[in-house]
Amino acid sequence: MSVVSLKNMGNPDLKTGLEKKQRQAVAEIVSVLLADTYSLQLKTQYYHWNVTGPYFGPLHELFGKQYELLSAAVDEIAERIRSVGFASPGTYREFTELSNIKEDKTLPDNWQTMLKNLLDAHETVIRYLRDSIGDLQKHGDEASADMFIGRLEEHEKIAWMLRSHLTK
Repeated sequence: MSVVSLKNMGNPDLKTGLEKKQRQAVAEIVSVLLADTYSLQLKTQYYHWNVTGPYFGPLHELFGKQYELLSAAVDEIAERIRSVGFASPGTYREFTELSNIKEDKTLPDNWQTMLKNLLDAHETVIRYLRDSIGDLQKHGDEASADMFIGRLEEHEKIAWMLRSHLTK
């Protein structure tokens, strides 16, 4: 985690079976997921507020449900970082530096582009989750790996739903 330094929360002697070096590596991996999830929540909420067109009703509702799920996930992910003894990143600067999700520079001009952008963002998170599960296990943190597997399932389901709206 080169751009954001983690703050140890005064728990140098956690007796959880993971050494500080392992816990720090886990916190770094999980911090990227936190930033991605927060960025994706913000993008989804932005689209929820601004979607227009013939599918306004169903898409407004879909985006609303999705950003609420992401909001709950943000809390769970941040608490995981805390449970391994580090402070969670929480500023826009930190999230921007850590996130793999690209911020919209302008509002997409149609609902199809919104769906495509969200699908791309979820697939980005899916790839990160897949790539990180083994790393978490290598550091001995099965609990974080399990959380990542659960998040993987959730993002795959959302990606399927978004993709289904784009199928002709």
